Amino acid sequence: MPTTTYAHFRDVPESAWRWPSFSPAEIACRGTGAIKINTEAMDKLQSLRNRLGKPLIVRSGYRSPSHNRAVGGAPASKHMLGTAFDIAMSNHDPVKFAEAARAVGFLGFGTYPRSGFMHIDLGPARSWGDPFPVRATPFVAETQPAREVLADSRTLKGGGAAGIATVGAAGVEVTHEVLAETQSAILPLVPYLDTLRWVFIAVALAGIAVAIHARVDDWKRGQR
Repeated sequence: MPTTTYAHFRDVPESAWRWPSFSPAEIACRGTGAIKINTEAMDKLQSLRNRLGKPLIVRSGYRSPSHNRAVGGAPASKHMLGTAFDIAMSNHDPVKFAEAARAVGFLGFGTYPRSGFMHIDLGPARSWGDPFPVRATPFVAETQPAREVLADSRTLKGGGAAGIATVGAAGVEVTHEVLAETQSAILPLVPYLDTLRWVFIAVALAGIAVAIHARVDDWKRGQR
């Protein structure tokens, strides 16, 4: 595994850094500022970043031996080789993260749900730690199909028109009878009332037809 060590991350020349989603400061030792670059590990880390399409928050990259002892790291920690990374899970689903990490070639996995990060390294293949709690997945709010909304609209409009027209036709009937009995001076208007009554009746029938058609159409499509 090709590695390059620098006394401080500021010593890394720009020409030697080819991982655009990360900086030397992110990968360097948190205690001393030293950095050991393992190109294979960094290539896989960049591939993981590209695969997930989200930033990777590196909690720990390279550790110098002294810093590894200070933080209680394993005596043979892969962090000291520059082949391990601790990644925060605050912006990742742990299950999907682990699947993606395996897909790009990481083999070692340590889960730390209380501290909120996952350790990944180049191997050997092994895993340890407690599982992360299952995260609730919110369901998308159910949306009424546009077709059903349209049908309901037609049903309401058709039924409303039928109701209004029926009331109108009844009103014309009453008016017709009253005028015919009490107002002989305006008897010439009675034929026009007959016509108006039939207009209302025609509108009522049309409204009923629209309402029935809308519901039958939905029934045929299984959207009642």
